[in-house]
Amino acid sequence: MGIHIIKMPDIGEGIAEVELVEWHVQAGDAVVEDQVLADVMTDKATVQVPSPVHGRVVSLGGKVGDVMAVGSELIRLEVEGEGNEATVGATSRAAAAPAAAAAAPVAPEPEPASRSGPEPAEPRPAVRATVPAAPERESAPAPAARGGQAPHAASHAPSRPEGQRPLASPAVRRRAWDLGITLQYVPGTGPAGRITHGDLDAWLARDRNATSNRTTGALYAAQDQETEVPVIGLRRKIAQKMQEAKRRIPHFTYVEEIDVTELESLRARLNALHSAERGKLTLLPFLARAMVLALREFPQINARYDDDAGVVTQYGAVHLGVAAQTPSGLMVPVLHHAETLDLWSCAAEVARLAEAARQGKAARDELTGSTITLTSLGALGGIVSTPVINHPEVAIVGVNRVVERPVFQEGRVVARKLMNLSSSFDHRVVDGMHAAEFIQCIRRYLECPALLFVE
Repeated sequence: MGIHIIKMPDIGEGIAEVELVEWHVQAGDAVVEDQVLADVMTDKATVQVPSPVHGRVVSLGGKVGDVMAVGSELIRLEVEGEGNEATVGATSRAAAAPAAAAAAPVAPEPEPASRSGPEPAEPRPAVRATVPAAPERESAPAPAARGGQAPHAASHAPSRPEGQRPLASPAVRRRAWDLGITLQYVPGTGPAGRITHGDLDAWLARDRNATSNRTTGALYAAQDQETEVPVIGLRRKIAQKMQEAKRRIPHFTYVEEIDVTELESLRARLNALHSAERGKLTLLPFLARAMVLALREFPQINARYDDDAGVVTQYGAVHLGVAAQTPSGLMVPVLHHAETLDLWSCAAEVARLAEAARQGKAARDELTGSTITLTSLGALGGIVSTPVINHPEVAIVGVNRVVERPVFQEGRVVARKLMNLSSSFDHRVVDGMHAAEFIQCIRRYLECPALLFVE
């Protein structure tokens, strides 16, 4: 028997370190060739690292949330034959592997991130890239609930032997994490004991019933527990991106009210005539078209600012980032060459990109390269917001909710549909006057939607 060491692969693009966001195996597990061992995250994507050999896990090189250097030891496997580590000491390590497997499925202490001396040659494991997805939460350190046990676990014995991995889809795992449920305790009724959404609902109902039987006046009971949630994976990347944007960019926010009564009337008529064969139109395609036309008059806003080099690059093509909320957090898929798309093509592409982002299937080039961003919370948009610019862009247009209010029009009080645009600009590059003129230009297109189709 020998030891095969798998190192953190070189993912390319000059990346020197990655974050470990999920383990798919534990010490003592048997693995086969091409089995996914771990997920690691770069600035742009989550990458799956598969095993190039058959073997058994001896030790893991880090824990979820660790930032590891490319080339550092990721995992150590016991394999048939000599393996790829020097044979000196391999026998003693191999003998220790069964004891480590029998002790518990908890990863041992990480190996050092780097090793001195020449490294033996090894086959480089292939990697599979996906968009950033939520880490499988029970693989991460469980949130510690001070003053009590883990949420929804205190009054229940484990439903499966300790160390047996609960089976559940990524969507179920994300929902369980959001609800504070430890899947190890939830009985699964699906095939092979797989945990379903119905099992989570039953678990919540069971917990509520148990709580209501134990407590009187629970509505006013004191709540002293504290829960620590590690900021890892995509949430860490979002935090770093927002911090960098606010640290480097002096934001200037401009808010204007838009009368979208005529636009909403046109949208309703187009949907009544064409939604069956062309799909339904939301406000976003009209906003995208208005931005494309306005940017022709204000090219300095369709730009990216390299503040390290002191260079602003203006773009003829409008690569429109469309902020989308996903189960993993906020992502910005990119509508490349928005200037070439009609309303229905734009609507279809926005829907496709948003769904790909939510499902974790967007390609890397679909998440990069934006020159300006459009963000909207839909019905939750509020009346005003201060959107954060997507660095290194110089502007972001924020959409607030549509409300119907009485307004004076030609001496009469009439009902009109109104919507605010709350937009932020990089004040180093965009003067306040130009920012206001840009939004007023968008306003003209939206309040007289026929102009959207006149060259």
